[in-house]
Amino acid sequence: MNRKREFDAGDAGAGNPQRLDKWLWFARIVRTRAAAAELAASGHVRINGQRANAASRGVKTGDVLTIALDRRVLVLKVLDSAERRGTYSKAKLLYEDLASPAGDELAAPDGASLRH
Repeated sequence: MNRKREFDAGDAGAGNPQRLDKWLWFARIVRTRAAAAELAASGHVRINGQRANAASRGVKTGDVLTIALDRRVLVLKVLDSAERRGTYSKAKLLYEDLASPAGDELAAPDGASLRH
């Protein structure tokens, strides 16, 4: 019964993978860890182009995550991992948004932009 944990929050930032659900929650992509686990298990997250079907999949620095949310798709490069959930400004330091600067706007058919 002496099982070694594969991903430990204490290993965060040491080049070891961090659980996908924890990273999504620490980076404030979702509001709860349960929502992060559900998002990962539903197959709406890709790590380096490969579908992640489990919340326990590991993410590490340099990975590119494609996350399909309700009304938008995020493309994020993992810059760091964390040991705990911090403020929004600290969470933004965990990733780089690779989407275009206009990614926050949706284009209307007539060329105008709509904020969501």
